[in-house]
Amino acid sequence: MMKGRFTGLTDPGLLRAVNQDNYYTDPDGRFSIVADGMGGHAGGQEASQLATKAIQTYLHESWNLPTPSTQLLEQAIDKANEAIIADQQAHPERSDMGTTAVVVMFRNKECWFGHVGDSRIYRLRNSELEQITEDHTWVAKAMKAGDISPEQARNHPWRHVLSQCLGRKDLHQMDIELIDVESGDRLLLCSDGLTEELSDALIADYLQPSLDEKQAAEKLIEAAKENGGRDNITVVIAEVDEIRD
Repeated sequence: MMKGRFTGLTDPGLLRAVNQDNYYTDPDGRFSIVADGMGGHAGGQEASQLATKAIQTYLHESWNLPTPSTQLLEQAIDKANEAIIADQQAHPERSDMGTTAVVVMFRNKECWFGHVGDSRIYRLRNSELEQITEDHTWVAKAMKAGDISPEQARNHPWRHVLSQCLGRKDLHQMDIELIDVESGDRLLLCSDGLTEELSDALIADYLQPSLDEKQAAEKLIEAAKENGGRDNITVVIAEVDEIRD
């Protein structure tokens, strides 16, 4: 079987009074979630909490059903979207709230991810860091089309404009894919409060196996705060712990 050894930390950063990020790590090493809320103090915090709870609950309750993993993950994220929309309707003052979500799931000897928004998943293998997810943002689309360079994208005024998030009736983009993992790989789930402050090269340095997962998570958050800490910062590190028949 395959599972992850998860360690998660979250920090409000240096400028935000409220932490609108949420995360969850399954104690059995089956899955983890990071969500980054938006839409005002109460709204963003509520949206990320609703999404994390809905995904966690659905996966726990449906894990042993014969549902294919890709469908299970899609249904869990759909449940999160529905929960936020229902809350918007019950509380019109939160009608503009939404959240990103990234999920890593180890099931049936496979590793899957689900993704909506601009929180990210990275894989570290043999000291090489690779971004697994593709941001659902205007800037990411423009960069992919060749309209702007990666350097321009990093400081573009529209870099936070999401093309997709949870909490929208027109949810039309949800990435659900397999991740190629091997024993000893490290996966990083994070909100953009980390990636706004640290380059991929710095992230790779702190993810190296010379630090255990807890130390690495602490160092990543500490470094993001030292570089500005302008947003909430959440990291979950998954050590691919065991692969066997």
